[in-house]
Amino acid sequence: MQFIGIIPARYASTRFPGKPLAMLGGKPMIQRVYEQAKKALEEVVVATDDERIYQAVQAFGGEVVMTRTDHKCGTDRCLEAFDKLKSERMKAGAEIKEDETVIINIQGDEPFIQPEQIEAIKACFPTEIATLVKPFTEEDGLEALENPNSPKVVFAKETGNALLFSRSVIPYLRGVAREDWLKQKKHYKHIGMYAYRADILREITRLPQSEAEKNESLEQLRWLENGYRIRVAETNVQSIGIDTPEDLLRAEKMLEARQKTKDERQKTNLY
Repeated sequence: MQFIGIIPARYASTRFPGKPLAMLGGKPMIQRVYEQAKKALEEVVVATDDERIYQAVQAFGGEVVMTRTDHKCGTDRCLEAFDKLKSERMKAGAEIKEDETVIINIQGDEPFIQPEQIEAIKACFPTEIATLVKPFTEEDGLEALENPNSPKVVFAKETGNALLFSRSVIPYLRGVAREDWLKQKKHYKHIGMYAYRADILREITRLPQSEAEKNESLEQLRWLENGYRIRVAETNVQSIGIDTPEDLLRAEKMLEARQKTKDERQKTNLY
């Protein structure tokens, strides 16, 4: 299988306009995401609808394509970017077989995405669609488990295929006190990185919105309702998605702490 990483990055954001260009540790956030993705993928492309982001990616030497402004989600933007890449290769005499090509949709607001997470999602293939999950821990607490902004997933243990996604707590543990849910049963948080076989990506972007998708505002429910298989890969790596300026401040502190730890290790190795 051939793997291509695509990072959708739009400038407009209700909670954090210009988010991809926000500086984090002296670099634009989109650059940090790009550099992390390149550690696990030979080909990574930023798909944007804004000239400022386009110029910023070119400035740090990244590959970037301009896409339309009217896409409703990153999945649609990924398809347009892939079509542009495919067209360029065909002009150069190369061929891309869609059933042998996997597009990995990497969130542009995940600057701490780790190579092992990308490798985990790559290992799910051959399949149709793959995504990542992370177990909730007791340290996360009930508040994190019940947070509707953190979708949950239930999947089949034998096949590894997702059964249901929800913003509500799933599974619901009947007869168990809420404060004991994390002690009694493993619950999984959905990490919003997807990988799709290119021909499947083309198919799912043509599907009309489903009722469950509208209710939960989760596009993956549309795919499940239409019979597509979503393979789940598990990760224990903690990452931070940047949705607000406050999240950026937390990420800056996390980056500083990691750099301090790295410096201390290097200092110890000198002695």
